[in-house]
Amino acid sequence: MIKNVAFILLFLLNLLPGCRKKYPQVVMKTPYGDIVVEIYTDKAPVTAANFLRYVDEHRYRDAVFYRVVTPDNQPHNKVKIEVIQGGLLREDHPAMLPPIPHETTAMTGLRHLDGTLSMARDAPGTASSEFFICVGDQPELDYGGRRNPDGQGFAAFGRVIRGMDVVRKIQHLPEKKQMLVHPVKITMERIK
Repeated sequence: MIKNVAFILLFLLNLLPGCRKKYPQVVMKTPYGDIVVEIYTDKAPVTAANFLRYVDEHRYRDAVFYRVVTPDNQPHNKVKIEVIQGGLLREDHPAMLPPIPHETTAMTGLRHLDGTLSMARDAPGTASSEFFICVGDQPELDYGGRRNPDGQGFAAFGRVIRGMDVVRKIQHLPEKKQMLVHPVKITMERIK
């Protein structure tokens, strides 16, 4: 009973202005406008720390959004998703850090909802610099989802709090086989 009351009080406090947990925020500046994301350092500590290290050490100096996935450009995928993907693009980029352990959504409690920021990867434990933003809810990217055959899903670690209109503009830029014809330059900095 006491636990339930405490949970309800914490929930209500989070609804009050100024009482919500304050997460680090990063602005992604693009020619199409700014995208502001908050980073969940408590829920996905390894993945969040990795992303913030890239930002704080200016390792994303050459970052671009380069891949867009829409319902129309994945004809051979049984499970369709919608995302924009960015990062350093090259696997041999000199600013790239070693891969990090995989934090599944089953571990973090996060989900791939509209605006979720998550790490791109091949096998679990291969994520390093590449990230994506969900356009619409993408449950097939969560742990147990069918987009990746290993069922481990992707490591969500933040969300867009301002600028989803910019994300959608980028998603609809000209592309060829999911790769943007003209990658979109990103300048990133921590704002909180």
